[in-house]
Amino acid sequence: MSQTTGAQSAAAPARFSDVKGWFWPADQLLFDWFLARQERQELRGDLLELGAYLGKSAIFLGSYLREGETFTVCDLFDSPAPDDPNSEEMDRSYATLTRRAFEANYLSFHDSLPVVVQAPTSVITSRVSAASCRFVHVDASHLYEHVYGDIAAARALVAPDGIVAFDDFRAEHCPGVAAAVWGAVATTGLRPICITGTKFYGTWSDPEPARSELLSWLSTRPDMWHGVEEVAGAPLIRIAGKKAVAPTPPRSRHEGEPTPSTPSPATPPKPRAPLTRRLARTLLPRR
Repeated sequence: MSQTTGAQSAAAPARFSDVKGWFWPADQLLFDWFLARQERQELRGDLLELGAYLGKSAIFLGSYLREGETFTVCDLFDSPAPDDPNSEEMDRSYATLTRRAFEANYLSFHDSLPVVVQAPTSVITSRVSAASCRFVHVDASHLYEHVYGDIAAARALVAPDGIVAFDDFRAEHCPGVAAAVWGAVATTGLRPICITGTKFYGTWSDPEPARSELLSWLSTRPDMWHGVEEVAGAPLIRIAGKKAVAPTPPRSRHEGEPTPSTPSPATPPKPRAPLTRRLARTLLPRR
């Protein structure tokens, strides 16, 4: 893993909450739960994220990387999109995204970068070994054909008993993600474990052990509502986490550093009286 300087520390995030992105407390709790469970099980494997934005979820994931494992992040960053529709989506949604910003954010919390693949996610199966990843987070394009390919890649790369998480599977502006994810449930053997307001968690292995343990844990969390419904012939845990209390976040190396102050603008000069009034004061006798 290589290191990059990125932006100066003065502009770096002092807290996890300073990193821009959409990674809500309920999903932070579930990432923590699934990844901690894998550690308890001594399940080995790599970590993979498809689509990084400015690194918020990647920073969180990187905290669970263990010795001998690899964390790979794949994103276009500043590279041209592979086709016109994807390019239009990038321009519309992620016009300010840069690899430098991602790296500066990540290095504010970790000593070294993950393996960064700056390319379309369609290349990822040539960069990561098959069946090597214990946790895969998919949060890249929202276009159906790209999500379909990302799901196929996740299936090829996830290890036995590994977990996959898909973002935006129910957002109204991302119908392609919903179609692709539920299509995978119907046709590829993807097995749902649980859903939140933004993410779908599942596996291509037996979901029952994780599902049972998750239900036991949720029963101890008064800050997270949950219910169970049968979907596609199997139980599905629904989780509402509007009141969820996030786990302790990764700590920035810049925590406590003074925030650069912005110089106060100079006091504008008082407007001068019109010329005619100034002349009158000068020439006319005073009473």
